[in-house]
Amino acid sequence: MSAIYKSEAGRAAIAARYREVLRQWPVPAEHLHIPTREGDTFVLASGPQDAPPVVLLHGSGSNNSAWRGDIDSWARDFRVYAVDMPGEPGGSAESRPALGSEALALWLDDVLAGLDISASASFVGMSLGGWTALDYAVRRPDRVAKLVLLCPGGIGKQRFGWIFKNLVDHLFSNHDLRRSAAIVTGLNLTDHAEILDDVALTFTHFNPRTGKLPIFTDAQLNSLPMPVLVIVGEQDVMFNSADTARRAAHTIANATVRVLPDIGHAILGQTSPVLEFLRK
Repeated sequence: MSAIYKSEAGRAAIAARYREVLRQWPVPAEHLHIPTREGDTFVLASGPQDAPPVVLLHGSGSNNSAWRGDIDSWARDFRVYAVDMPGEPGGSAESRPALGSEALALWLDDVLAGLDISASASFVGMSLGGWTALDYAVRRPDRVAKLVLLCPGGIGKQRFGWIFKNLVDHLFSNHDLRRSAAIVTGLNLTDHAEILDDVALTFTHFNPRTGKLPIFTDAQLNSLPMPVLVIVGEQDVMFNSADTARRAAHTIANATVRVLPDIGHAILGQTSPVLEFLRK
């Protein structure tokens, strides 16, 4: 049995749901499997091939389905590469590069090389994907043209030892999985039933990463030369969004920071603001 899944049956259930999402993908997309030092990485490529590249990195316990509400808009002006993070419940290898080391940056080097992106690209990252994109921007500033961070880790204080670990262990031990998913994400049970069903399915069968998410220093954040858009939810139960907003505004020279009132960890409905930022 894989270490990232609780059972082979659980792995199959998550994979079946992901295949269904991919069949319903809103725009034409190439399904690419990029060889990397962490194993094969699954990428959905959409949009004009000669358009500026944008790389999407989803959060912990997720996959490229996180972008299904945004892709139709973003792929009109950009060549969008939605990348399944390794060690998460998507189509990439199940290895987990060590956080706080250069391992994830080296993995992204391989992904960009496999996609034939030789210059810089814009990055959009959510939660753990935001941390990964920010880590790459710190280590490879010449490869990142613009950076969009949605509820990112690594800037503000974590409310728990890991993004999901302690909260999920407690909440998902009961039988009301959708309600627990609503608490974790901050989403409404009525308006976001399908998303919450997916979260409940995933964390019934998936073992998230454990360990502490490294926090970037003021010097690292201050070193970023590219334009950065940071969007956080005021009611985020995973990260202290006020701390994230304060540090980003004071340490990132070219940052635009937005705090969304009454929004939790899941940042939805920001398709247009992100597109406007990428177009500038």
